Amino acid sequence: MAFGLKGWRKPPTHEKTAQKWAAICESLRNGGRLPAGGLREEAVGLYRELGIFLQLSDPRAIRARGGLGKLIVQPGTDWRWRPSILCGPVTPAGLVGPEAGEKLGEEVAVWHDCGHRSLILRQMLNRHPEEKAPFELRLEVMAFSGSYLSLSLDLPGDILQGLGSDHVLRFEIGLRAEAPITVYGRLNLVQGPNTEQVLHQLGDPVSKEMGRHVVEYDLAYADLSDRPVEKVWLDLIFAEPYMNAVTVSDMVLSRYPRAEL
Repeated sequence: MAFGLKGWRKPPTHEKTAQKWAAICESLRNGGRLPAGGLREEAVGLYRELGIFLQLSDPRAIRARGGLGKLIVQPGTDWRWRPSILCGPVTPAGLVGPEAGEKLGEEVAVWHDCGHRSLILRQMLNRHPEEKAPFELRLEVMAFSGSYLSLSLDLPGDILQGLGSDHVLRFEIGLRAEAPITVYGRLNLVQGPNTEQVLHQLGDPVSKEMGRHVVEYDLAYADLSDRPVEKVWLDLIFAEPYMNAVTVSDMVLSRYPRAEL
């Protein structure tokens, strides 16, 4: 059901909705039957949307988004973005033994082929004052028996506006690890049935000391066609992740026009 924010803020509307759900919960506590009509599916959708609202409206998230304007960027930068999972709290805050493709929040999914699923992915408060993101991501790997492990990051739709081979995407990430590990960033661009990929190693192997790594994806070398880019995502690929823990303390992506050849 669609309604405006002004209507939602009126007490009768709010109270009526809250009372409806409270009455259903009370009935279920007392052994009542779940009402027909897909009410559980409605509740799942409502829970998801409320979680996103709480995350985006968190004061820390608002400050983190506002702070992007203070970053030193390349001349001509017309877009910059920090994932919301690093800006505001998500519920639940972690995944234990996740299935391949399972998501934490709305933007990050973990991909692997480890049969034992001996992984933990969780959001944590960022306690490093030099970092600008209020939260960080920690990926803990135990007896990993798979052949690949990655985190995929969905980029927002507004990056697609005018995106083409005349752009450079700049990716800056803060990383540390309990044991040295090589991490790659793979940019994926979808155009119809084709997906173009650009792979870069994120600097030297990540170590215990927090490091900032910057890579630039020059789309002139991405073999793009003239048709619009329909979707973009970024994969963080972890090489030989056995018995390790990697922390992502910040991620910022920005876009600027490339120099004329």
